[in-house]
Amino acid sequence: MSRLRIVVDHPSDWRPYYPSDDLISADDFLALEESTDQDRSTHVINLCSGLDYLETGYYVSLLAQARGQRVQPDVETLNQLKRKALIDLQLDGLNDMMADLNRRGALQGERLDLRVFFGDTGSESLARLGRRLFSHLPCPIMEARLVKRHGDWRLARLRALSLKDVAPEEEDRFARALNAHSRQVWRTPAAKRRYRFDLAILVDPSEAMPPSNKSAIKQFIRAGRSMGIDVSLITRRDEGRLAEFDALFIRETTRLDHHTWRMARRAEHEGLVVIDDPQSILRCTNKVYLHALLRARGIPAPEGHLLNRGDLDRLGTLADTLAFPQVLKIPDGAFSRGVVKISSKEQLIEEARRLFEDSALLLLQEWMPTEYDWRIGILDGQVLFASRYYMARGHWQIYDHSGGRVRSGGFETMDPAKAPEKVIKTALKATRLIGNGLYGVDIKQSGDRVVVIEVNDNPNLDVGVEDVVLGPELYRRVMAWFLEQMERKRRLIPTSARHQTGS
Repeated sequence: MSRLRIVVDHPSDWRPYYPSDDLISADDFLALEESTDQDRSTHVINLCSGLDYLETGYYVSLLAQARGQRVQPDVETLNQLKRKALIDLQLDGLNDMMADLNRRGALQGERLDLRVFFGDTGSESLARLGRRLFSHLPCPIMEARLVKRHGDWRLARLRALSLKDVAPEEEDRFARALNAHSRQVWRTPAAKRRYRFDLAILVDPSEAMPPSNKSAIKQFIRAGRSMGIDVSLITRRDEGRLAEFDALFIRETTRLDHHTWRMARRAEHEGLVVIDDPQSILRCTNKVYLHALLRARGIPAPEGHLLNRGDLDRLGTLADTLAFPQVLKIPDGAFSRGVVKISSKEQLIEEARRLFEDSALLLLQEWMPTEYDWRIGILDGQVLFASRYYMARGHWQIYDHSGGRVRSGGFETMDPAKAPEKVIKTALKATRLIGNGLYGVDIKQSGDRVVVIEVNDNPNLDVGVEDVVLGPELYRRVMAWFLEQMERKRRLIPTSARHQTGS
């Protein structure tokens, strides 16, 4: 189980707050002997001053990272806070948020200085802004300066502060923010004895078609806790808390240019075990990338063409060489969305023109009509389940989005040993190109021909569907993989800081 260390310049700096055994001075922290296994599971909150390069506070973060501990702020965050250009890059989209706040009347005057404690601004109207700042640059105490120029609000400055900078009238708010932020770390002694690791499951409670239903999420929690893993549910708002955990399991539909991708990258950067890892999301969520990867490595896939927006005028010539129907896909569609069956040259040109409004590349593939698609679930190179997903009644896809509500076909989950050997071998071969995480390989089988339609980085794992054969054992296998990876990370002895420092 993780422990917490709150590092301050001097113990007297903590006098206004409730006494804590987690407190340690900067000098004592820097003087600690080489870390033990328990030390490497420690969460460090650095509240020191001297956060500039090679000052005392900076060394606290640097040494914590060298010990393999999780620290806020880490060295990368401190370096970014010193470079305005990097801040702007990290906070892409912040201007749109401030424009919205301005329209709502949340920003007044010509300049606003905000004290942000673990993402808390002390203002309900600016709560979303504070969370955004902290999620991208997780520094415990920050000051943000917003200025209004030519009618538009902009972030003029964002700097790290120390505990000494907290004014007396701000102490209660700081204490509440620290307590709320640390609630997953500060546990009762009984909980500390019971759980060895902390795992976060990322969910979106409002998602209509999540990769795991509520019953499956409960099964994951039950399986994890039976193995000594404390499992907590988090949402995108908890990005700034990722350093509190040992692992992240994404059970929300992933996309690039999306918070799932961003949180996977941050979790990996913090040293967490991650499913879905950023590389898998990159390789799986974009159909254009996956099409090129499968073709380059000789994995059987439907015949297809990559269409470029600039080739729209020449699309008719290509269409004259094709046998219809064809299937036209946007790169990052999911659950059969963004996939159009094309029956003629004229329809191809019309639909391509429409879809090119959102994507510079499209994928055009041969249509392979089948009664069902195979979905082979694979975890770390081992088959987890084998299911057949049938097409929606009267439709050519598994999911039918043409009506007011989404309809889907039936399913059949079987013992993988009873699935065709060629289907299993092809699925395993495809996932070896992606990584060692959790994948669902969609395969079409027509006679002796077996082709990979796509590899999904976060396949559905639902109670009553994919777990029909294994039952609770399916969830235990996933949690056992996390446990093995977390134990492996804990055994590793870091020899240097995980992040390079800048000058």
